[in-house]
Amino acid sequence: MEITNDFSLKLNKFKRDKRAFISFLFLCGLFIITIPAEFLCNTRPILLVVEGRTFIPVLFTYSEKDFGGTLLREPDYLSKRFRNLLNGIPEDNNFYSMDTNKPSSFDIGLDDFEEPDPIFSIEMDDFEDELNESHVSPNTKYHNKKSSIKPLDYWELWPPIRYDYKYIPTESRSGNVVLAAPYKTIDKETNQVTDSSWIDGHYLGTDDRGRDVLARLIYGIRISMIFGISIAITGTLIGCLLGGTQGYFGGWIDLIGQRLTEIWGSIPRLYILIILSSFLVPSALLLFLILNLTAWMGIAAYIRAEFLKIRNFEYVKSAKAMGVSNFSIMRKHILPNALTPVITFFPFEVTAGILALVSLDFLNLGVPSPAPSIGELLAQGKTNLQAVWILLPTFVTLTAALTMLTFVGEGIRNAFDPKRNN
Repeated sequence: MEITNDFSLKLNKFKRDKRAFISFLFLCGLFIITIPAEFLCNTRPILLVVEGRTFIPVLFTYSEKDFGGTLLREPDYLSKRFRNLLNGIPEDNNFYSMDTNKPSSFDIGLDDFEEPDPIFSIEMDDFEDELNESHVSPNTKYHNKKSSIKPLDYWELWPPIRYDYKYIPTESRSGNVVLAAPYKTIDKETNQVTDSSWIDGHYLGTDDRGRDVLARLIYGIRISMIFGISIAITGTLIGCLLGGTQGYFGGWIDLIGQRLTEIWGSIPRLYILIILSSFLVPSALLLFLILNLTAWMGIAAYIRAEFLKIRNFEYVKSAKAMGVSNFSIMRKHILPNALTPVITFFPFEVTAGILALVSLDFLNLGVPSPAPSIGELLAQGKTNLQAVWILLPTFVTLTAALTMLTFVGEGIRNAFDPKRNN
């Protein structure tokens, strides 16, 4: 009960720090918003009802055949082919419209190549019986094919942004797919005005490959925050285990553990990453494992010092005299009283994990493309300095997130540090 009351007092002190508490709320809101990124930015509808059948493309994969098409692969829900399928327009509708609206182009082709007429008449003569039996002319066949498709009764619910982090559109109403600006631009040489990318749904423009910047930013924030939190959690667990073992037992265990820690900490992580990346495919899991090789060392040093101090307290000696196992003493009696450095340094560990991932992605040593990455967006902004819509929002978002994490860490340190409380 005393620990609970003490923790509640520290929590109330943290809440009174308005800067830290508001920053914590903003970070929690940002994390909660970006977690369901597929429901915010996606090329698949959230809900699609076709002829009374309900489909959830954002969660499940369907083939074009499920919607009355002919292909077994998943349809491109943004393509004209899929729109024509839902609206009952035949696949070769463009051919017929071109044949009727632009006869001059076809007349030139027929004048240059007059052989098709006799070839076509020979085919008609050779299969005259079949035509007589069917009593259908070629024109009526095409007419029946066009009129056999009926518009489908459908309803769809789309995410706010109809692009994901890797979709590259093939056409644009603004006239520009690659490096499309979210505002009107004028070409100095031709004085031609290019419309804003907003008319295509790119609210922060596109990158140098035509991908939506806002979608990549949202997905990149989610990956960065999950990566940083995961690094902090695993590093804390490993550090508590190794540092607590050294501090509790001491002696040769502590001496050998300290020497091994010093040797391991002298190996640069960047060199390890470069060596492993030379024969392994870079991935988020590989980066996570490599960074965890040294992420525990800072926490381990603080936990070791706390265990060395607390193991000599009277209640620990009493527990040993009563025959309580070493593991139970470490877990129930020492660790709860040694969590102050763990809680204090946790936000800073998250910041270090995010910065590590961003730095590696910026150096092209992180997750490979087309995975969304804050560092990759910063690298694109550096390469294309004229595209301020790439560099500026990414830099502001990253700086704001890291600054708020720092405020949260300072607030927790002020609330949980016993020296400051006294």
